[in-house]
Amino acid sequence: MIKDTRKILLFLISFLFLLISCLPFHSAWGGEELRIADSAGDWGYPNPFRHYPRGPGYVRMSFIFDTLIWKNNNGFIPALAESWNYNPSDMTFTFHLNSNAKWHDGKPVTGEDVAFTVEYFRTHPYRFIKIADIEDVQPEDGNTVVFRLSTPYAPFLSIIGASMPILPKHIWETVEKPEVYDDPKAFVGSGPYLFGDFDKTKGTYLYRAFVDYYLGCPKVDRLIYIRSANPLLSLTSGEADLANIRPEMAKHLAKKGMTVISDEHGWVKKLMVNHKKWPLSETRFRKALAYAINQSEIIEKSHRGFASPASYGLLSVDHEMYNPAVPTYPYNPAKSIQLLESLGFTKNQSGMFQKNGKELKLELLCSTITAAGENVADRDGEVIKNQLQHIGIEIELIHMERTTADVHIKKWDFDLALSGHGGITGDPVIMNQMILSSYGGGSVNSSRYDENRQLNEILEKSVSEMDHKKRTELVYEAQMIYATELPSIALYYPHAFSAYNPEKSVHWFYTKGGMATGIPISQNKTALIR
Repeated sequence: MIKDTRKILLFLISFLFLLISCLPFHSAWGGEELRIADSAGDWGYPNPFRHYPRGPGYVRMSFIFDTLIWKNNNGFIPALAESWNYNPSDMTFTFHLNSNAKWHDGKPVTGEDVAFTVEYFRTHPYRFIKIADIEDVQPEDGNTVVFRLSTPYAPFLSIIGASMPILPKHIWETVEKPEVYDDPKAFVGSGPYLFGDFDKTKGTYLYRAFVDYYLGCPKVDRLIYIRSANPLLSLTSGEADLANIRPEMAKHLAKKGMTVISDEHGWVKKLMVNHKKWPLSETRFRKALAYAINQSEIIEKSHRGFASPASYGLLSVDHEMYNPAVPTYPYNPAKSIQLLESLGFTKNQSGMFQKNGKELKLELLCSTITAAGENVADRDGEVIKNQLQHIGIEIELIHMERTTADVHIKKWDFDLALSGHGGITGDPVIMNQMILSSYGGGSVNSSRYDENRQLNEILEKSVSEMDHKKRTELVYEAQMIYATELPSIALYYPHAFSAYNPEKSVHWFYTKGGMATGIPISQNKTALIR
């Protein structure tokens, strides 16, 4: 009897310890806290309608709002849906939801919520997804939901399944203006963390563990983002447990006992070209720019060698559908000059090109950029300016705030502009998004290049081709045409590194192909789940 009583007491104590260790606050039992340093800080409020339209904003939101499926380094994994299948005969995706999934307010997640989310995004578009090819969504019972497509859509699992945050119908069905909805209920999701606080001025975020998370209590009680002018210093001083770092610091930090991780080539820096105005509308002129730009010199002078030359076909060299046969433009000033002369340009007494008495002069917009989640000062503009002026093109370098530059690019009020984006190791639909105006009209990184009908048709066909081999052939062909037309010029892939404190319970990683639509940031929420 005494032994039985002791067993019961030991069980109750163990259960109580487990319960308290999962509480979303610090406790006397020493609940774990984890801090992430970030140089930007403010990425908007973490819900689908108020986070900023870049990868870090999406990642902050993803801790609170789950998708049907997610990704780890082995590919797609269950999230709200514990299983799924595709029926090609009637073009339907069926998802079977996890019966344990709950909203943060305790209500169950159902197929009605999923169907509602799609219809809500029809009325209030969410820029990270495209739902035009979804004909309807029908809940079959509480835990099953069927998506019927109007046409085959190859990126469905990536763009919808693994990227679309599911909304609670009982909260959002009465919200008419989601972009200004700031009730605390706006942050009720089904993800592993509850929204605690966002200080826009300080650029800090606080998340608290959701004890009833359907995939298990998160490892860390409190997750905190801190804005830091020097994330590396925050990491080495112990103020932060994870930070993006400069590549040259990787060996030093490893010797200090930090765990250093590196990403694939998932982010590209490129030169945006205003192909709506002459002479930038001429393919020969764009090729002249490509031959005049020395990728290796940019990498050495701006990044001390910590980057790799990019493929002119847009997709990353690490992508499974990368075409190694795309045209290249090795540094060749003589070839560049020859192409400019073929367009009727001649050099004046100053050695600069002119035509009909008017000197060839272009503006180049530069601004602070966001690479893999960090704001980075753009030094590439000066190098490119010198390279183009070397062959006889006068360049006026104009520095702007990122948001101001974005406005100019969207309005086609520019000649050349430096920009960059991730997603190039994710689903190849990124080519549609970064080339065609019908897909990427909302993105400042999109070339919005519809002039080549063949390229347009191939890209459209590639998203409806469900056969992987046939789709690969189409994507190969699209890369060839893109690299020949050069509506924008890919420059390099910066080497991305993060470092974290291995004494914490969380072991971070970069996701192969990037999270969701291809976001190349090391903060995958599955690292926080037991």
